[in-house]
Amino acid sequence: MGAPSLLGFNMDQTFFGFKSTDRNLLHEKLFELLWVGDGRWSFNDIYHLPLNIRKIWVAKYRKIKDSEQRQLDEYRNKPKSSIARPPNIKKK
Repeated sequence: MGAPSLLGFNMDQTFFGFKSTDRNLLHEKLFELLWVGDGRWSFNDIYHLPLNIRKIWVAKYRKIKDSEQRQLDEYRNKPKSSIARPPNIKKK
């Protein structure tokens, strides 16, 4: 009696992890946290954070960015004040 043949085994994903289509989203979130961290975290630190903690940090980052964008939009849409210029003086 020999070892079972591997030909009959289904070698699909056997754990509950990210699908290959979700890898881009994962790395975008990791990049966002690395970028906003300004070098405080390493890629390894963020990659191995528990998922629920990582989600909290991403949510906080997005909330800050949304607030900044809202303030920027309000500033851009604020009416411009007109500058009072002196009248032109004609030389004789």
